[in-house]
Amino acid sequence: MAVRRGDKPSARFYAGRLSTDPPGAAVLASTVYDLASLTKPLATVTALVLLIQNGRCRLDACVAEYLKECAETPIGSATLRDLLTHQSGLPGWRGYYERLSPDGRTPSSKEERLLAKQKVLDLIRSEGSVYTRAARSLYSDLGFMLLGLIVERTSGLSLTEFFLIHIAHRLGSPHIQFVLSEGTHTFRERQGEPHGGVAPTEFDPWRGRLLCGEVHDQNAGAMGGEAGHAGLFGNVDAVMTITGEWLRAYHGQTAILDRDLVREFTRRQANDGISSWALGWDTPSKPSSAGSYFSAQSFGHLGYTGTSIWIDPVQRLEVVLLSNRVHPSSRNEAIREFRPVIHDLISREFLV
Repeated sequence: MAVRRGDKPSARFYAGRLSTDPPGAAVLASTVYDLASLTKPLATVTALVLLIQNGRCRLDACVAEYLKECAETPIGSATLRDLLTHQSGLPGWRGYYERLSPDGRTPSSKEERLLAKQKVLDLIRSEGSVYTRAARSLYSDLGFMLLGLIVERTSGLSLTEFFLIHIAHRLGSPHIQFVLSEGTHTFRERQGEPHGGVAPTEFDPWRGRLLCGEVHDQNAGAMGGEAGHAGLFGNVDAVMTITGEWLRAYHGQTAILDRDLVREFTRRQANDGISSWALGWDTPSKPSSAGSYFSAQSFGHLGYTGTSIWIDPVQRLEVVLLSNRVHPSSRNEAIREFRPVIHDLISREFLV
């Protein structure tokens, strides 16, 4: 866990071991985690802000404007704003990986990834609406898969390339990246002791192995480890590098992101109580994983593997929590109670 208040240095806390079976090495501040859905704000949303401020995308443009295959389909007339607020009408999840690769084999080249992504796009555009657009909010990985494809189509780069060139390199190359299927072994070796290691997640019956340095999300795995909804791996300092950029931009300080866009992306979009979502970021609801003390202007996101970000721009407080709560089994849901408790403790310690 890392905590930062204003311009003060980050405070880091770490505990536990990488794994239970077999017993792993001790966790360090440099330990790398599967960030899961933190990929959404850290990579996909950050990329969209950069593309919008450079005139390459528009929030209220329709999906079909960027993905021509979606013309004349229900999702084609949804806007980027609809996808970012999870109000597009799309279902929340589908097990596409079983259709893409029944034998659990994942793409191992750029060509295979492109083919898999095209198949995913075909499957999503064939989906009917499961609710009337904007009538409610349903958290959807499918919407962010589309947003990742829009980043790629608009920029002419893969998500890996865009993230590396336009985000990571501009922020000093923090230790955060997509891990492509063919690079898993090398990535895991490079992060080994004494560098902190990679926290494993769980045994995946589809792929037939314990996952370590390989994306936990199966749909992202079927896309080769590179998707708009999941795929990033990083350590706590690297995540804090990107959250700090959002907070600096929010306050109009020098940053790669535009202040007005950051304010819009972190503002709760629905005023009628339909949803707590901003644009790709969530805001505190009651009860909130951010606990009781974060201001209403706060924004954050959770990751299925046991990760989270909460940023309070009023109190200039950033909290990044990384864990592999899905190891050895995703049936462990104790983090639901832990998150608000730890954020309340942090608030009392750092804000009083």
